[in-house]
Amino acid sequence: MITATVNAGSSDEKVTDEKLEHGSKLTQTNTQDPMNQLSQAKTADRDLYLGKGSPSKQQFKLFQPNAHPFKSILLDLYIPWKLFLFPIVEFSSFVVSWSASVFLTLNLTQSQVFAAAPYEFSSQSIGFMNFAVLVGALIGLFSNGYLSDWIAMKLTLRNHGIREPEMRLVALIPYTIIMLLGNFVVAFGYQYKWPWEAIIIIGYTCAGIQVTSIPAISSTYSIDSYKPVAGSIFVAITVNKNVWGYGFSKFITPWTEKIGFVGPIMLNMCLTFLFCASGVVFYYYGKTFRRWTAKSSVHSI
Repeated sequence: MITATVNAGSSDEKVTDEKLEHGSKLTQTNTQDPMNQLSQAKTADRDLYLGKGSPSKQQFKLFQPNAHPFKSILLDLYIPWKLFLFPIVEFSSFVVSWSASVFLTLNLTQSQVFAAAPYEFSSQSIGFMNFAVLVGALIGLFSNGYLSDWIAMKLTLRNHGIREPEMRLVALIPYTIIMLLGNFVVAFGYQYKWPWEAIIIIGYTCAGIQVTSIPAISSTYSIDSYKPVAGSIFVAITVNKNVWGYGFSKFITPWTEKIGFVGPIMLNMCLTFLFCASGVVFYYYGKTFRRWTAKSSVHSI
């Protein structure tokens, strides 16, 4: 009897040891691979309502219900000015402003150049020249989104699946080069009376490509960084752009009449390149700038 009891006790101990050992193995397995219990499923399979919604009539009403209308109005007036203190929004504002001024240069100088000798085009013919800008704008419009998304995806994979807003800034490089080419052709073409085909086909088309690409990429960078205030970001950018546009349009014509086209257009080009090139700083230190504003109230609006 004693022997049987001992044997039974030893067998129970063996079973207990086996359970403990088996449990420790399970714990070790779960610790080593915490994702082994998760199943892979497409978003469409997990969200039964994805892609099945439709706009409501409420979205299209001119006046939307608001629990605190006066507070919303005050915030809409205040937040854009506050955003000027954020380095990333300031970067986007200056890049958009000077990229737009490249296009503004063409609008303010084309009649001055092409209505005079040796071209002597009619006002109608000069207006048709803007189709080159339109073609360039369409090229930039349909290419910059795909390019910036593709670059961001590649850099995300290299960064172990973690996407950073700064990854889009790499897409500025080809469009900045196009901007430089267009300004050189327009400035020296105007000054030395190059064939109009070169000025229009190359210079104007390049201006159209960059004016839809550079602002889109730089403003998207700010929106990726501060999504809750996307509307206020565009207000801040527009204010900055219009202030510079007014000053540039006020003085570009008498300036070109005094010293020619190369100086003013090259200066504007250099300023545009300076702000675009500052994207290098934001590529490496943009996360630090975002950390400075991480506790700002704009994230909870």
